[in-house]
Amino acid sequence: MVASEATPFAKTGGLADVVGSLPAALQHFGHDVAVVIPRYPSIDWGKTRSAFDNMTVWLGRRPFTVSIRTLVENGVPFYFVEHNELFDRDGLYAQNGRDFGDNHIRFAVLPLAALGVHQTLFPAEILHIHDWQAAMTPVYLHEQQHSNPAFYGVKTVLTIHNLGYQGRFGKNVLPDIGLNWGWFKPDRLEYYDDVNFLKGGIMMSDAITTVSPTYAHEIQTPEGGFGLDGVLRSRSRDVSGILNGVDYNEWSPEKDRYTAAKFSVDDLDGKRECKRDLLAEFGLPQDDLDRPLVGIVSRFADQKGFDLVSAMAHEFFQRDVQLVVLGSGEWRYEKLFNDWHAWLPHKVGVYIGYNNRLAHKIEAGADIFLMPSRYEPCGLNQMYSLRYGTVPIVRATGGLNDTIDEETGFKFGWYSAAALIDVFEQALEAYKDREGWLKRMRAGMQRDFSWDASAREYSHLYQRLGG
Repeated sequence: MVASEATPFAKTGGLADVVGSLPAALQHFGHDVAVVIPRYPSIDWGKTRSAFDNMTVWLGRRPFTVSIRTLVENGVPFYFVEHNELFDRDGLYAQNGRDFGDNHIRFAVLPLAALGVHQTLFPAEILHIHDWQAAMTPVYLHEQQHSNPAFYGVKTVLTIHNLGYQGRFGKNVLPDIGLNWGWFKPDRLEYYDDVNFLKGGIMMSDAITTVSPTYAHEIQTPEGGFGLDGVLRSRSRDVSGILNGVDYNEWSPEKDRYTAAKFSVDDLDGKRECKRDLLAEFGLPQDDLDRPLVGIVSRFADQKGFDLVSAMAHEFFQRDVQLVVLGSGEWRYEKLFNDWHAWLPHKVGVYIGYNNRLAHKIEAGADIFLMPSRYEPCGLNQMYSLRYGTVPIVRATGGLNDTIDEETGFKFGWYSAAALIDVFEQALEAYKDREGWLKRMRAGMQRDFSWDASAREYSHLYQRLGG
């Protein structure tokens, strides 16, 4: 696997969770899997060992000398591409909100180094690449290694985690990344007179997956295709959706190390104590534990539906509910929630930033989890919520549509504040029926979204590609 991030080494989003968890799950099905990512400062050099010193990769006539460090995590060998000038930075892709100006170089060197790892350290039958940062791997495979016997029969799989991020650069970068102008064509890298890394991966990979069945359909429509829907429709026979999994060793109410009490589908008593603890954590009144408590854990962005949330303020504040919010992102939404807290400190608790411990507490202690995304390739928090008996309210898009049904949560289709308010009212009405609500909680807690199910589908895909 080739990617730009993986837990527990470097993370900005769900991509890291997938690359950190899926390889170990694939081993249960008999696959030998290794992962190649950059070595960022967050990866302790002293805990790694040298695997290959002074590997030279070429971008045209320009050589880049990298070293490969390695360690084993959960039985999986990780290979880290070390180049201080390219990867020894505070951010993975950007700093102070601005993308690094040489990202096209950084994420050309990464796939080239991954091909070097294949040839010298870990020969593989499948190169499984993730998102635009690794999408040039099959391009360079065809450009530089088409006659190399070390790559004979190697197949490539591209997984798109979020089509909204494509690696788009001006066409002047083509010589910088070591490609001739023959690659600047509509059936290769050219995209509206720019170079598009993800498009190159789509055109040159043997198979294309994305992170939920519904999202695999949505990215082939004008509404969800971000300009690449036509390209994806041209490869529709090779496109499939495989739902991401959940690490139940990390996200499970029976053994969560961050929560005030343990509980299970057969014994829900601890959830009430988790709710009391969560209210105390945010400084909210604990006088009525039967009052509905709504939780949000998210990046604050339009994609996540916060324009709808902001529009439902009047209806929300009229009802006897409490809200706890954890996240960060666009300034206007951070201000929105801080204003709500200032206006109604007894109803709204807010934490701006990243806090894994608090995220666990919200999943365990809330009654309702709000996730009204405009689009959501897969989503993980709604699956965490199900496991903790926290009933999700979601929009019927992407992985949210695939994981939530009428037995376990509430969905709305049309992207509008009115639709969100309507389904929110339905949930509050259903909450009054305690037995019905407990039945819904237990149904969600029994759903299985473990990595084994996802790994089994990837295993079948690899076997089909390998003949």
